[in-house]
Amino acid sequence: MKRNGWYKCINILIHEEKLNSAQPSGLVKKTYPAEVYLNGKWLAHNEAYISVFDRGFMFGDGIYEVIPFYKGIAFGLQRHLNRLSYCLNEIEIDLDVNTLREVITEAVSRAGIEDKDGAVYIQVSRGVAPRTHYFPQDAIPTVLLYGYPVQLEGFEKKQASVLVSKDLRWHRCDIKSTSLMANVRANNKAHAMGLDENTLVRKGFFTEGSHSSIFFVKFDKIYTHPEGPHILSGITRKIVTEMCRELNIKVVEKAVHIDELVEVDEIFLTGTTTQILSVKSMFRKEEDIYNSPKKGKITAKLQEAFIELTRNSS
Repeated sequence: MKRNGWYKCINILIHEEKLNSAQPSGLVKKTYPAEVYLNGKWLAHNEAYISVFDRGFMFGDGIYEVIPFYKGIAFGLQRHLNRLSYCLNEIEIDLDVNTLREVITEAVSRAGIEDKDGAVYIQVSRGVAPRTHYFPQDAIPTVLLYGYPVQLEGFEKKQASVLVSKDLRWHRCDIKSTSLMANVRANNKAHAMGLDENTLVRKGFFTEGSHSSIFFVKFDKIYTHPEGPHILSGITRKIVTEMCRELNIKVVEKAVHIDELVEVDEIFLTGTTTQILSVKSMFRKEEDIYNSPKKGKITAKLQEAFIELTRNSS
């Protein structure tokens, strides 16, 4: 089959399936927030501006974080703030993230999601300075923050179809940088084909998705890429590994080679708004390399535990 014909076939199959299912977890109609917090002030989104010499605009010289809220209650707040602090320290931006706690709470209120599911987006750039590649000494960080609704219910009812592509990103994926060109291109490639995500392979081994972590189940054990510079230290990823220990499910932090897919029984993705999403099929170039139409028992068990943790825990 010609390449364009294959793309068209995949698009038709995925589109028909999505028409017959509820909206995937983590997705709502994309709109601008009514208000954003920018450098100490709350402003209407269309009145919030930065300088053209902001290094976030010039270089993507900044960090971002997303914190989920279940019925208005933050989930993993300190973990997310710790990761934000780690990333800021790694790129040498001086900001005490704990000063953002009250603003985060206010963002939830201003977004009208005090008793709803949502998230708070935080972005910190190095600030405004004359354009040079080296760091300016006196730039004041630019801080952007806002809340917005997110559909977090129903993820356990979904299954994803994903693309597999070469991992073309830089070698510090542990830094949650706003410089996301490689991730954006990878995700857009999958989206254009009607697929849900693009899972990335480096030297034959799976690292993670364009905006998610990835887990494989084989021989009743869970495998995932070890922590390090080639993956983001996912908060949901860490929570899932902790749940596995509580459920007596063995986790092996070892990268899975693409040739090992023949041994894999289940695959799932995790992320802040992805949560735990079962993968039913994988495509590489013109080949269907993984197909599992029924959600696996271990994935289902983890989803059930995650719902209990996020919905029913005090």
